[in-house]
Amino acid sequence: MGQAGMAEAAVRYLRSARTPAPEPVEALPRPELRCVGADERAPLDPAEFRRVLGNFATGVAVITSPPTTTADSPAGFACQSFTSLSLDPPLVAFMVGRTSTTWPRIARAGVFCVNVLAAHQAELCSAFAVSGADKFAGVAYDAAPVSGSPRLSGAVAWIDCAIHAVHTGGDHLIVVGRVDALGTAADDPDPEGPLLFHRGRFARLSD
Repeated sequence: MGQAGMAEAAVRYLRSARTPAPEPVEALPRPELRCVGADERAPLDPAEFRRVLGNFATGVAVITSPPTTTADSPAGFACQSFTSLSLDPPLVAFMVGRTSTTWPRIARAGVFCVNVLAAHQAELCSAFAVSGADKFAGVAYDAAPVSGSPRLSGAVAWIDCAIHAVHTGGDHLIVVGRVDALGTAADDPDPEGPLLFHRGRFARLSD
């Protein structure tokens, strides 16, 4: 048997020894989504829940949106529950309390800008955490390039978004935003980096 015949015999053998293709697996049915009943909740003390979760350090941002009418003013609130969500498509998310008076204004605008605060902007963050005040009084900002939402001066980064989806999450709403533009400060406004929040207090990065 020549080399060609040996090769042909090897191919026939490999084909005969090939493992048969597995049967297709059916997808499992999607679980039923429902609210958790009061009798199913773990007996957790809210103060203890907050104390323990406070050990997770987070960055601090101010979520802003443009006015929806000529008689209106921009909207904004301080937020520590911001996170990146998806690379493709580019999505981010933040959580806001369902009783927030600022959220309905952002929802009406349909767009928002995430302003990641610098370490020196703790006072600015506190101003945006107050309800009912003119939060933009004396605050320097320009318009984000796509949404027109306020882009706060001195922030270390900004993310310009359109509202992509809103989901319920207990006493909060989970707002998903599609990123249309983003960037960082042209020059570093604070060499200590971003503002952090840890155990109920503002903090800074340290070596």
